[in-house]
Amino acid sequence: MVIYDSTQKKKVPFEPIKTGEATIYVCGPTVYDDAHLGHARSAIAFDLLRRTLEALNYKVTFVKNFTDIDDKIIAKMDQTGQSLETLTTHYIERYKEDMRALHVKDASLEPKATQSLPSMIRFIETLLAKGAAYTLDDGVYFDTSKDEGYLSLSHQHIEETKARVEGNSAKRNPKDFALWKRSTQDPVFDSPFGKGRPGWHIECSAMIQEHLAHEGPYQIDIHAGGADLLFPHHENEAAQTRCASGQHLAKYWMHNGFVTINGDKMSKSLGNSFFVKDALHVYDGEVLRFYLLSSHYRADFNFNEDDLLSSKRRLDKLYRLKKRLQGTSPSQKEEHFTCKVLEALSDDLNISKALAVLDEMILQGNEALDKTPKDTALKQTLLANLAWIEEVLGIGLHSPIGYFQLGVSQGQKTQIQQAIEARQEAKKAKDFAKADAIRDALLTQGIQLMDTSEGTQWERIIG
Repeated sequence: MVIYDSTQKKKVPFEPIKTGEATIYVCGPTVYDDAHLGHARSAIAFDLLRRTLEALNYKVTFVKNFTDIDDKIIAKMDQTGQSLETLTTHYIERYKEDMRALHVKDASLEPKATQSLPSMIRFIETLLAKGAAYTLDDGVYFDTSKDEGYLSLSHQHIEETKARVEGNSAKRNPKDFALWKRSTQDPVFDSPFGKGRPGWHIECSAMIQEHLAHEGPYQIDIHAGGADLLFPHHENEAAQTRCASGQHLAKYWMHNGFVTINGDKMSKSLGNSFFVKDALHVYDGEVLRFYLLSSHYRADFNFNEDDLLSSKRRLDKLYRLKKRLQGTSPSQKEEHFTCKVLEALSDDLNISKALAVLDEMILQGNEALDKTPKDTALKQTLLANLAWIEEVLGIGLHSPIGYFQLGVSQGQKTQIQQAIEARQEAKKAKDFAKADAIRDALLTQGIQLMDTSEGTQWERIIG
């Protein structure tokens, strides 16, 4: 497998620290609000990475943290009157609910910042002891001049960093950043450096060292996150780890592209942040996953509903085939098919090529079924292919009937069934005008009826 390493700015062979194993750390959300599409894009991108490595028979340890202490969280506490634990627990659970709806697998470990304070304190003490950190009146700062490799990850120029550094005129260097912030405003935590709370960048370095770090030149295989984290967050993580341990934090760094909405960069300040929960009110999580998955993870992603509907129609084809295979049990998947999909994904998660292989399999499967509709062995192989796709891409998990009825409440389903029964009675009475009127009335509600040999079935029409 080859992956794009942000440090080297090129694709490189993935050669893990331990043969047959892979350690991945992904920066998780700061839990002061609901998850937005940027969170979803990152989660889905690196869920695909994990699934691909597992399909290639790697034993994967996948860690995603929760930042549950931060200035934004404190501001939300002041706004809502909620305690830190109540607020952050609520948004962590909301995040997990959204991720489950998107078929994102649970992480192997999900450490919280508030649970990792002892590790952070030990880390800061090490940096102070090694002369890579210093104390000011308002806290402890990392001395970036002590790291010869500073900016080697993001490749930023010194001038470019000036607008994105923390302000304190007493710092030795404008690029220096806080490891510990002294404070008397709740919530505060005890430390040898005074009451306060940790800086943002120290969290991930401390968590990785506590839960994942290997011996040798690299602590973990892959550190991943959104492109917005490359500088300063990941750059600062890498620097403090080098100075504290003498190791590189990660052998490879991977970053997913930005999410925009109709061309505008997603940003709270622009007021166009699109929450996952809002999208899930209209579209099933698998439909949303497939749409966000369909563009290469490193590319910027422009979210618009026309493209989402086009993506859904592509996913519909998978379920059309699956519908033709009902009543069949899967047998052995087709090796040629799985190898071609994995070959594509092994090229830095080339999802476009992988989905093209899937499209071709669906097309050929339908053509073969048209010729030999009773070929049980063919049906079993096709169903096995789709079951394998469920594991690798996280799509196709619904029943075909359930998929085409997504978004319809139980009450609506009851009404639709009653209308179908009334239509059948009208047809028995040869009142075809009434039967057609019932069908047309349902169609105006976005419900399409299909008369089959197994009775009348229905589907919801979207778009």
